[in-house]
Amino acid sequence: METIKLIILIGMVTFTGLTAGLFFAWSCSVMPGLSRVPDRVFITAMQSMNRAIQNPLFFSIFFGAALLLPLSSYLFHGVALVFELLVGATIVYWVGVIGVTISGNVPLNNKLESFQLASVSEDDMFKIREGFESRWNRLNHVRTIASTVTLVLTITATLLLH
Repeated sequence: METIKLIILIGMVTFTGLTAGLFFAWSCSVMPGLSRVPDRVFITAMQSMNRAIQNPLFFSIFFGAALLLPLSSYLFHGVALVFELLVGATIVYWVGVIGVTISGNVPLNNKLESFQLASVSEDDMFKIREGFESRWNRLNHVRTIASTVTLVLTITATLLLH
């Protein structure tokens, strides 16, 4: 296998793995931990984390996987089952990770960001959280499953090359 193809495959599997791990960590530890804190703490923490995650490293990995998946599909278009697995992984990632993030989680994050806690009552904080938390969690579970399926498909495709 050519060196460039190998580098792209390693990057693709690494980036999809890091993305799956990130969403899994949110699903099984971050959000369950935040579910135990008062509304003001929850909203403040989510606002802070949503700001912090918008950084070059996260974007490089998140969107890097989105670019490396179709590139890998193209590079292995002559290897029937490998190609099909990589195309499947690409579709799952673009729909279940990128699509859900852009159409679901980001708008919820943006709506939460717009709340100025200093001027919001305790009752309003409860309503804000109630309208955010369960919807955001459901969407994140979809991203967790989709990114994990993507990872399994990319690993399988890579193993078939040997």
